[in-house]
Amino acid sequence: MEKRNLTLLTDLYELTMMNGYFKEGYRDQVAVFDVFFRQHDLITYSLAAGLEQAIDYVTNLRFGEEEIAYLKGLNLFDEEFLNYLSSFRFTGDIYAVPEGTMVFPGEPIFTVKAPVIEAQLIETAVLNIINHQTLIASKAAKICHAAKGQSVMEFGLRRAQGPDAGIYGARAAIIGGCGSTSNVLAGKMFDVKVSGTHAHSWVMNFPTELDAFRAYAHMYPDAALLLCDTYDTLKSGVPNAIKVFDELKAQGHKPLGIRLDSGDLAYLSKEARKMLDAAGYKDAVICASGDLDEYSIQSLRNQGAAIDLWGVGTKLITGDDLPALGGVYKLAAVIENGEIIPKIKLSDNAVKITNPGFKNVYRIYNEKGMAEADLIHLRGEEIDASKPLTVFHPIETWKKTTYENYTLRELLVPIIEGGKVVYEFPALREIAAYADREMESFWDEYRRIDKPHIYKVDLSDGLYELKTSMMRSIRGKK
Repeated sequence: MEKRNLTLLTDLYELTMMNGYFKEGYRDQVAVFDVFFRQHDLITYSLAAGLEQAIDYVTNLRFGEEEIAYLKGLNLFDEEFLNYLSSFRFTGDIYAVPEGTMVFPGEPIFTVKAPVIEAQLIETAVLNIINHQTLIASKAAKICHAAKGQSVMEFGLRRAQGPDAGIYGARAAIIGGCGSTSNVLAGKMFDVKVSGTHAHSWVMNFPTELDAFRAYAHMYPDAALLLCDTYDTLKSGVPNAIKVFDELKAQGHKPLGIRLDSGDLAYLSKEARKMLDAAGYKDAVICASGDLDEYSIQSLRNQGAAIDLWGVGTKLITGDDLPALGGVYKLAAVIENGEIIPKIKLSDNAVKITNPGFKNVYRIYNEKGMAEADLIHLRGEEIDASKPLTVFHPIETWKKTTYENYTLRELLVPIIEGGKVVYEFPALREIAAYADREMESFWDEYRRIDKPHIYKVDLSDGLYELKTSMMRSIRGKK
């Protein structure tokens, strides 16, 4: 795709705030912002994605002549500010969790430490990119978990909300565990497997279903996955597929299988399996598609459906049951003369009160390498892993757990330092493999579809004390 200048992919108020910082003398003040998402009934865990594209956006911020001319035409900005924008570059630091990391509500997954005028500009686009890909990767992870190791193909391009959503949604789906995508451009851009069969229109364009199957099998004799529900799955589709499989076998080829796209998939797949087995095609796969998601896949598996391969489209690529992740970008601190001055947003809703300060997240693993809890802590706050560690719920503080024989891992790693990328971005396949290892380090109870166990995300002693003292201080001044 043609390289685009995305610098103006921002909300107007980011630019007006930048102008205000510029005019009020705050342009060089360093600020710390955190990206995180809040608890939701449908968000018990997420799979971080979109980091590479977010960093590509940040490092390529340029206000060219066209952008400056457009902003000048808005009559909101004077020449001094526009001249500043003409030489704008991001010079700050960014820390983030690697793509494919399991992440949870309330914990920072992307932290910006930069002059406030720079940090403010990137808010909108960073949220746009990370919210979208994290949402789709998380949905894919849940769908693939429901498939219990069976391969899932991402089929959603035609239903995605535009080309970018289709391309980067496919990328996120691969991170989430999908084995392939139907999106050819995404396959080319990210070097991942592309897959697909044929449509009902192929069958309908031939004199008979058998003619259509024969023609397709002639072109792809070793990859013929025949769509069997155009007319009548069991009376026509499967019998005709078997006839073509017999012809392929006689020519020395091994048929691939069939696809079912509608009807009672549990019943049809079981009956089709009997027919294929009786004809000697026990290795032929049965692929199912048609508005599937993690709930329908789980239900089909519970019914004993004879399905080997899943094609999932609309409900994956659109994040059907949760159209937006809801990630936010909140000020956590400012730095003046080297001193970190924490900032906090208060609310009558406890989950909307932000965590102040410059932070990182420890993941606590037991001696078997399984994740037990996450601990949000202030940077510089040391924890002696040789001693027992007690964590407590940040709101229901009487809920406490003590860990022994544990190890700690800091989740946020340096990505940009002083405006320069210091992180080596892995290939998409490597990210997907890492994501798979990540998910295997969590008990199944945290990942189950129905009423999953809530993973512990707690605050360190230092952060808890800072937060509560700031709340008391601010409330006392009202």
